[in-house]
Amino acid sequence: MKKEVWNFIDSENSSPSFNMACDEALLTWHSEGKIGPTIRFYGWNPPTLSIGYFQTVEKEINMDAVREQKLGFVRRPTGGRAVLHDKELTYSVIVSEEHPKMPQTVTEAYRVISEGILEGFKELGLDAYFAIPSTSREQEELKNPRSSVCFDAPSWYELVVEGRKVAGSAQTRQKGVILQHGSILLDIDEEQLFSLFKFNNERIRERMKSAFSKKAVSINSLAKESVSLEQAKQAFKNGFEKGLEIDLEPYILSEGELKIIKNIEVEKYLNDAWNFRK
Repeated sequence: MKKEVWNFIDSENSSPSFNMACDEALLTWHSEGKIGPTIRFYGWNPPTLSIGYFQTVEKEINMDAVREQKLGFVRRPTGGRAVLHDKELTYSVIVSEEHPKMPQTVTEAYRVISEGILEGFKELGLDAYFAIPSTSREQEELKNPRSSVCFDAPSWYELVVEGRKVAGSAQTRQKGVILQHGSILLDIDEEQLFSLFKFNNERIRERMKSAFSKKAVSINSLAKESVSLEQAKQAFKNGFEKGLEIDLEPYILSEGELKIIKNIEVEKYLNDAWNFRK
C-alpha cells in the first residue's frame, strides 16, 4: 500500500526569530491548504533560550546572563517552559487536527506524533519508551511545575531512556492545525542552563540543578559512540517515516514564502512587545 507523502524541510541553523516565524507560517499555509503536512528540522544561530507562551520573563529569566553569554532569545507560540537550544536537533510537525492519523485529544495526538521521535531513538540504538505520569503527585506536577526549566518535570507520554527524559516537546492548535515542536538533546551544559534562570537563592539553584541531572539526559551521555548532528537528522527522519507510516519528500521554501516569513519575524518575533509581554 502506498504511503502518504509529507513535506520535509531542513532549515539548518537559523535565527530564533526565523525559526518561530517559519513554524507559524507553515501552520497558516497548511490551514489554507497551500501546503501539505510538514516536518521540519532546524538548529539555532546563535544558541538561544526560548520561553513558553505563558512564561513571565521578569519573574523567571535572568536576562543579564542571556545577554552576557550572547544568546538569542525568543518567546514560542507554544506552551511549556524554557529551553536552551544549543547542541540539539529541533523538530516541528505541522498537520491538520482533522488528519485521519490525529486523535482529537492533545495528549493522544502528542503520543502519535512522538512515535516518530521514539523510532528515531531506536534507530540510534537507544531503548526509548513512553512513560506516563501515574501517581497523583506526578499528575499534580504537570499542573504546577516547580521550575522554569523544561526537561524538569513529567509530562504526558514522556519520552525516556533509562528513566530520564530525552526529548522535550510543546504543542499548540490554531486555525484547525496542530503545531508540535521540540528539542532532541545531543549534549547539554547544565551549568550554563541553570545560569539563565532566577532562583530565590543559590541553595535552591543547586538543589534544582542536582534534581535536573537525575531527570534529564542527552543522547551522547547514553550512546556507545558519539552521535553527530547529521547522524541524528538521518535517524529521526527515518524515525518519523516509520512512526507515522509516511514518506518524506524534500520541500524548498520559495523566495515568496521566505519574504512572508521575514514579515512575521519583523512584526512579531523580533518585537519586544511579543518576547517580553507580561
